[in-house]
Amino acid sequence: MLSLHTNAASLSTQNAVGSTQKSLNTSLTRLGTGYRINSSQDDAAGLQIASRLLAQSRGMAVAQKNTQNGISMLQVADGGLDEVNNILLRMKDLATESATASATADDRTAMQAEFNALGKELGNIIKNTSFGGTQLFSDGSVTSGANGVLSSTALTFQIGASTGETMAVDTQTSLTALATALGSVSVNYASSTATGAELDGTNGIIGTIDDAIKAVGTMRAELGAASNRLDHVYNNLGNMGSNTDAARGRIMDVDYAAEATNSTARQLQLQAGTSALKQANSLSQLVLSLLQ
Repeated sequence: MLSLHTNAASLSTQNAVGSTQKSLNTSLTRLGTGYRINSSQDDAAGLQIASRLLAQSRGMAVAQKNTQNGISMLQVADGGLDEVNNILLRMKDLATESATASATADDRTAMQAEFNALGKELGNIIKNTSFGGTQLFSDGSVTSGANGVLSSTALTFQIGASTGETMAVDTQTSLTALATALGSVSVNYASSTATGAELDGTNGIIGTIDDAIKAVGTMRAELGAASNRLDHVYNNLGNMGSNTDAARGRIMDVDYAAEATNSTARQLQLQAGTSALKQANSLSQLVLSLLQ
């Protein structure tokens, strides 16, 4: 029907052009941002999933930093205990040398002086070994292995993005045993002003030093085991993080090849629709020809 008031062809073409324009705008936005989903309107379910994956990925990245910091802290503690072990070995040398019949009183006096100095350094290491300004073995005022980071019964590391992903390490028992053993080796461990008399010509102190060396080894073994576990945690977090980022990318990222094709097609449709709309609008002019 040829009508002056209603141009059905024009209305249909306008609707098609508007729809094409909307699709073209969406394609250009995706090409401009690089994302397939730029608002919840694009894919509400996909955006929700991607948001959860992003939160998980960011949490795992922070957890990786936690594991690295944890490994560094434990390595500092292990380094301090390594020097404690070296000192105990030297003290055992002195104790062994002083217990023989060929050592004179003057020899023992000289060896005792070195033994006392080494005992003071044992206390210094336990009191002052720190990580990030915080004492690891002791709070700096006592030498019994108290109030330091490693004196906790449950040293907890956050190793994941969720509440349940934690790692607990109990170093209090071994640290207390170590502090007690070191106190038995030298009175100068707990008091720098005390006068030691451990090298009295008998060999009993040798066994005491052996016990202390064993206590050092026990704690170092615990620290090493925890460090190794954290290293595996770090590697696993890296693998999970990579896969999580890839999964989020498959949801969020735009396929440039496909979207460029869609954009080109929409532009051609828009041009064709605009041309058709121009022709549809000219149909009303035919009414005038009937009135002439």
